[in-house]
Amino acid sequence: MTDRSCIHATFVVERVYAASPARVFAAFADPEKKKQWFKGPDEWGPPDQKYDFRVGGEEHSIGGPPGEPPHRFYNRYLEIIPNERIVYTYWMHHGEPLASASVATLEFRAEGAKTRVVVTEVGAFLDGYYSAEGREEGIRWQMEAVAKVVEG
Repeated sequence: MTDRSCIHATFVVERVYAASPARVFAAFADPEKKKQWFKGPDEWGPPDQKYDFRVGGEEHSIGGPPGEPPHRFYNRYLEIIPNERIVYTYWMHHGEPLASASVATLEFRAEGAKTRVVVTEVGAFLDGYYSAEGREEGIRWQMEAVAKVVEG
């Protein structure tokens, strides 16, 4: 039997990009651009992904380290304001069990010729599969990967 637990957490990650809000927003909206950064480490191999960037659209990304249960990410977009804000809810499974559920907001703020992206996440981390600290580290890793797409 699994020991049940639920840890609630909120965190904020900010990153400034040397690119316009439209260029940074496109890294999230355009499936070809998103494929370049929305993935695990290269040793995980290519993920199974589906993109549907629209209000009500659902997406998934499934992958993970070889020989381990897959990390399964599913999301649904609640609000999209081009070049300004994205709000979505997402849930993750570690293998079959539900491991976390979150609401995330991405805000795109112009700062001269640059863009500040503010990611705020409110999550429930279930049964010890994932932690808020690990998720925050993963979001920071993704934000660095976005930089390679929009600045490089």
